[in-house]
Amino acid sequence: MTNRLMAEIVRNQKPLVLTAEATVQEACKRMHARKVGAVLVIDPAGRLAGIFTGRDLVRVVSRGRHAADTPLKAVMTKKPATLPPGCTAIDALRLMRDGGFRHVPVVDGDMLIGIVSRGDFRGLEHHRMDEETGIWERI
Repeated sequence: MTNRLMAEIVRNQKPLVLTAEATVQEACKRMHARKVGAVLVIDPAGRLAGIFTGRDLVRVVSRGRHAADTPLKAVMTKKPATLPPGCTAIDALRLMRDGGFRHVPVVDGDMLIGIVSRGDFRGLEHHRMDEETGIWERI
């Protein structure tokens, strides 16, 4: 399980995708309906332009912006870190840990493949990351 490839996780996945002109309210409604924590934002050519997560929503609300009037392009995380489909679960978990985020888009060149989240990984992957973190803290 530790060497589980990203392709296994995103196989047959239908990630939640919206355009940058969609509103924060629309994104939140769709996130709630699909029970997901992130929206992949695409440009007119279908390439990844950004990501919108619950953490981005907190920024919107804390600044007094209205979800119904705010387009994703104004508040999304632009140019998010990504991984290719051949990466391992540990690669994804390291990137998320080091970057301080919980979702990573998976792209192959310009082609959007899917998304993985910290919650996609269980058991051995988390245990290995905990061990690795402990080793670095002792050094």
